[in-house]
Amino acid sequence: MSNEEHPRYHQNRRLQQAKMQRKIRRSQKRLRQLRVLWKLFLMLFMVFLGFFILKMPQWRLHTNAFDSLNNPSLEIVNNRIVPSQKVLSALRRNQVPLKPIFLVKTDNLKKSIMQLEPVRDVYIRRFWFPARLQIIVIERIPAITIAPDTEVAPIAFFSSDGKLIGREYMPLAPEFKTVRVITYGSGDDYRNWDRTKISNFKKLAATVEIDSGEPVEYIDYRNPKDVYVKIPTVNIRLGSFNAGTFDKIHRIPSLLPQVKMLNKKVKYIDLRWDTSYIKLDE
Repeated sequence: MSNEEHPRYHQNRRLQQAKMQRKIRRSQKRLRQLRVLWKLFLMLFMVFLGFFILKMPQWRLHTNAFDSLNNPSLEIVNNRIVPSQKVLSALRRNQVPLKPIFLVKTDNLKKSIMQLEPVRDVYIRRFWFPARLQIIVIERIPAITIAPDTEVAPIAFFSSDGKLIGREYMPLAPEFKTVRVITYGSGDDYRNWDRTKISNFKKLAATVEIDSGEPVEYIDYRNPKDVYVKIPTVNIRLGSFNAGTFDKIHRIPSLLPQVKMLNKKVKYIDLRWDTSYIKLDE
């Protein structure tokens, strides 16, 4: 190759390289534009998809969620005293929320259920998809039941926190172990009893059961000045129910074996006085 051809050769090569670089830049520009368009399309698609998903009915409670206990949008659990139908009736005081479940406020629903007397607290869980509510009821613990006579079923009960619950929630399930108190309400109206009074009845029954080794069937409080406690073996006559009553009960272990050894029918063990004795049935 001659020396004259060298400049032209290099010039052609530079032109080819410049042409190639322009092609590469154009290709890169088109690629960037395609990426921008793809991102824009993807963004619009995600917005549309999100809007579509949020509009799906599964995010919202069905309009008849509070119409029936069999509705899959509603579950009521942990209630053993309050019937589920009463919880449902409380919910019906509110309209079924129309918002997506994650935006629903449950304060009013909880407030309505809390108006039911045996309910101590309520937790409401929201499940997102499909939308549903789980009502977890925390009930008061029954402590004593009230009956007007030994042959009559209890008509009310007191919870351990001193709340009186009426007959609409009776009878209690057998699983609840309570102290049965027989009272007419005269002389000491049970509707005025407080938490301390309830605790004293529970303490009385527990003390008798420990000292006698037998379960208490009932406490006869029809005459507050002449109280009886019934256990399977015998009646225990205590007199007035006061702080000294618990000291009297500690005499039971020495008297109960004598009652069991007698061949005669015993009317009651009398603990009213300083000297205890066994009263026979005449």
